[in-house]
Amino acid sequence: MTLPSDKRNAIYAVYAFCRYCDDAVDQELDAHIKLTNLQDLRLQLESATRGSPEGPMFTALAHAANVYNIPSQYFDEVINGVEMDLTKSRYQTFEELQLYCYRVASVVGLICIQIFGYKSPAAKQHAIDLGLAMQLTNIIRDVREDLDRGRIYLPLDELSRNGCTEQDLATEIPNQSTRNLIAFQVERARMYFQRGYKLFPYLSPRSRACPAVLAQLYIRILDHVEANSFNVFDGRISLSKNEKLLVTATTWLKSFLPQKIPI
Repeated sequence: MTLPSDKRNAIYAVYAFCRYCDDAVDQELDAHIKLTNLQDLRLQLESATRGSPEGPMFTALAHAANVYNIPSQYFDEVINGVEMDLTKSRYQTFEELQLYCYRVASVVGLICIQIFGYKSPAAKQHAIDLGLAMQLTNIIRDVREDLDRGRIYLPLDELSRNGCTEQDLATEIPNQSTRNLIAFQVERARMYFQRGYKLFPYLSPRSRACPAVLAQLYIRILDHVEANSFNVFDGRISLSKNEKLLVTATTWLKSFLPQKIPI
């Protein structure tokens, strides 16, 4: 809604591609079928980047990539990230998790700023940080749902340092160890948001509103987690429709104010 129609359509094409990747590894599918789907997806992407897209989604994606000079390796990385979910259900360290987050989120930010347009190459690192912050927020919010799917994205060495076990995460009654663990995750996500926010001055006011609204919505989720004493185990934390509308309206208006380029 906040973007000009041509950029909005390009974002739609990117979103459709990301959804297509997710659907290729739908949880209800057999593992062999998922791998086959990803291989087919790689071939379709390769065909699209060579100028022979198959179907409306890849036609729209190829058009967006051509108009906005989006490197094809960005789309490859999205597929690589989805593939990681087929081979990994645990991450030993934050460094391991960071690679996953880069592939499924930060690289999407890099794709988006190609469409938005930016004033300096410095914008790229801030887009990476903003994507990382958003994905870390997803991980914090979805701990319970991920556990139900047999996955833990929180780094295992950080569980250990906080005296927390996988069994602690599985209970709906948080203890001090799990609260400390989630508090640490929230603090780190906020740090990456602070870095990511430096992206906005590099974008035009019209393009700036889109990521600014999204970022503020995600930050509100962290606010709710903190207000709930870092308990993310007995229900999914979300924003009400009215809160989303209020955040969208106020952030959209603020995005048009002059912003100083960070040094």
